[in-house]
Amino acid sequence: MGTELSRGSWSGDRRVRRTRSALVAAAVELVSERGSTEVSVAELADAADVSRRVLYQHFGDRETLFAEAAAELLRQQLLPRLRHDDRIEIGATTGAIAEHFAEHWRFYRAVLAGSCAYAVGRTLAAVFHPYSAAAAHRMFGPLDDRTAAEVANFFTGATAAALTEWLTEAPTPLDPDEFTQRLARIQSVLEGVPRRS
Repeated sequence: MGTELSRGSWSGDRRVRRTRSALVAAAVELVSERGSTEVSVAELADAADVSRRVLYQHFGDRETLFAEAAAELLRQQLLPRLRHDDRIEIGATTGAIAEHFAEHWRFYRAVLAGSCAYAVGRTLAAVFHPYSAAAAHRMFGPLDDRTAAEVANFFTGATAAALTEWLTEAPTPLDPDEFTQRLARIQSVLEGVPRRS
């Protein structure tokens, strides 16, 4: 997948990174301003001060650029706020996620309703999976690798679905506390489910 979050910044020389950054920034800005992914390649290229050919060379098409813009926004602004160790605090993590998406709701609402929704959804899943795995182990204790991965995938899908619903259907401005409390209620129900052997 072109939007792997673990690889950090783009490889290549500074000009390549600057060009890609300019295109990503243009995508976030134009999509956020319009509240739609109905932005032409020419408009994206003009806003980044590059040619359309350069956009195609770097991303292949608009949808890939939009998915990469979502990935980069997550890498640069959300991931540094989240813990990446065994002591993940689910409430704090959910709060940070909710605040990030509420801050950038116009962009995320547009890309999750646009033609790039599937690719953006996969990007979101890549972000949530480690936190879902930590939650699975916290809730259910030691799990074998296969079961832990399956539970984490289930939690990831459920979290992404709840987030997508909130971003695309909730009235604005979005309330991060309301979303955090909703997930906390769901989590408390899941934690109350007796474990089966």
